[in-house]
Amino acid sequence: MNGGSDMTLAFELEALKELASPESVFEDARGWSEYIGVVSEQPTYVVTNYTRKNRIRQDFFSGPRGKEESLEAVKDQFDTDRYVFIGAAEADENLAERVDWEYLPVEDAAEAADWIVATDAEEAEEDAEPVRDDWP
Repeated sequence: MNGGSDMTLAFELEALKELASPESVFEDARGWSEYIGVVSEQPTYVVTNYTRKNRIRQDFFSGPRGKEESLEAVKDQFDTDRYVFIGAAEADENLAERVDWEYLPVEDAAEAADWIVATDAEEAEEDAEPVRDDWP
């Protein structure tokens, strides 16, 4: 067992891209999720390239099928008490309802788990004191 909760967690790729540190998010989520992965309508190579680039090890991914079929397949394959889908659009919420997954908007998930949303990280950088490279 990976984590401390009997839960399967799926990120929609676009939702995951909204987070400042996807690798850290996955590491954190492994502490309280048994299975974790990414689903998308994008071709498999897009998801694979993104997860490799960000050093994300997933337990499942969409493969050549769409999000709905992927979420149904994950539910059939992984037997956990909860199935949570983190998305970024109203269509994701509707999809979660159709396939009987709990839905959590990425902003709410980030707030609950203390993950940094990419726009928050960019704003923090802009608000930070300038670094002086001319100082001894």
